[in-house]
Amino acid sequence: MTDDLLPGCRLIPLAVRGDERGSLVAIEGMSDIPFAIARVYYVYATVTGVTRGLHAHRALHQLAVAVSGSCTMLLDDGAQRMTVRLDDPAVGLTLPPMVWHEMSDFSADCVLMVLADAAYDEADYIRDYGEFLALAKA
Repeated sequence: MTDDLLPGCRLIPLAVRGDERGSLVAIEGMSDIPFAIARVYYVYATVTGVTRGLHAHRALHQLAVAVSGSCTMLLDDGAQRMTVRLDDPAVGLTLPPMVWHEMSDFSADCVLMVLADAAYDEADYIRDYGEFLALAKA
């Protein structure tokens, strides 16, 4: 797909299988995506005008897929910022450590699924943007 994203962020095409009955996308860790999958979660029924995310991770690797609907992902590595529209259930966005991310502009039917390489750990989150910038510049 594109290499015009921040370092470590990539749009990964996911193989779609199916027939006249419908489509299926299977995602296997260390095969379809570059890490083992330890946790899966999804965001849905997001209120209009709300921004989600607003954090970075110290070590966590993730893949975000809009399995239904769409949303906009803001990516920030402390040196540059860009946005990516997620609107295809057959494309995932890798989110490496130390990339601040914010999700916004959710369509009413958006279901954003995230695959992560580790279980939830509050200590891995950087929720203060000033702290993130200081760590990113270090």
